[in-house]
Amino acid sequence: MATVCSDVISFEELNDNWSRMGNALLLQADIKINGTRPWDIQIHHADFFKRVFQQGSLGLGESYMEGWWDCERLDILFYRILKAKLDKQMPGNLKDILRIASARLFNLQSRQRSWIVGKEHYDIGNDLFTLMLDPHMQYSCGYWKEAQTLEAAQNAKLKMICEKLQLKPGMQLLDIGCGWGGLAAYAARHYGVNVDGVTISGEQQKLAQQHCEGLNVSILLQDYRDLDKTYDRIVSVGMFEHVGPKNYDTYFSVVDRCLKPNGLFLLHTIGSNETGVNVDPWINKYIFPNGCLPSIRQIANVSESRLIMEDWHNFGSDYDKTLMAWHQRFNAAWPTLAPNYTQRFRRMFNYYLCACAGAFRARDIELWQVLFSRGHEGGLYVYRG
Repeated sequence: MATVCSDVISFEELNDNWSRMGNALLLQADIKINGTRPWDIQIHHADFFKRVFQQGSLGLGESYMEGWWDCERLDILFYRILKAKLDKQMPGNLKDILRIASARLFNLQSRQRSWIVGKEHYDIGNDLFTLMLDPHMQYSCGYWKEAQTLEAAQNAKLKMICEKLQLKPGMQLLDIGCGWGGLAAYAARHYGVNVDGVTISGEQQKLAQQHCEGLNVSILLQDYRDLDKTYDRIVSVGMFEHVGPKNYDTYFSVVDRCLKPNGLFLLHTIGSNETGVNVDPWINKYIFPNGCLPSIRQIANVSESRLIMEDWHNFGSDYDKTLMAWHQRFNAAWPTLAPNYTQRFRRMFNYYLCACAGAFRARDIELWQVLFSRGHEGGLYVYRG
């Protein structure tokens, strides 16, 4: 991949205190400056470490986008950084602290702000996602237990969701955050259910309507908080990460309002191993504005007064495989995409995919499917695949 700065800065030129501190940290994860292994970093700018220490995650990501440094295998680099917990040793910086404080004080997913993520990420362009994703356009973790390909993993995930929900012909299914309509179409076609899908992305709505043409599926462009119909089953895949802690209670109150007495609700979400306001400044700025990863405690706190947890399934390691499959497909498609995107965008998107893959590989973050009911007598035997 081409870089903005092509010349590598020699280690002797990096003799300031910032670089010495950075080198000492990296060595704890067996990462060498200008080393020869795939996970070693190549430095192209003398102020790289100063910028990272002063700006944290934002400085690391933006300096990569600008070509200040390179790494052949970003996914392994981030795996090593997170496994060694180097991120915990970074000195706090004012921007990150303010970002966390603002998430606590203000509702970053108000009705007005909730549409930002749709505009800034999912409306990037259907061309990119069509080439990067599987035929079902699943922009969420696949299930790789038996799968060898991305398409097979996403098919297995869709089947598992429908089986966990115990879908039957004629049931009414609500898909909160339906994306490009892949799950809605799959459920309607294979299980004979009637689906209402909700998205906040105009680009997603257009393509979802095409995918679901001729099926009993309606794709609605609206905020989930406006939902008021009742459904036999509710599913939400890759949506809860964008809700925000201030709205967790509202979100579950909507599910409670819309779920019939004998209904089931499946929540598919990325999760954090720690409770807090889990906002990465770079991801927030460039990938998912206003997003926040929930913890087990946060999900339990908002669900326990409303629903009974029947099953909690963690297959976060499969997201590593999914992201690396997307990474391979994105770069294979780059010659087709290049006329519409910049090299800076390519670096940004590769950084995003590989950093997230490394985080899942290091078990820094997780992927959960949580199944809720109102209390089925005799309990439920939950499908695993």
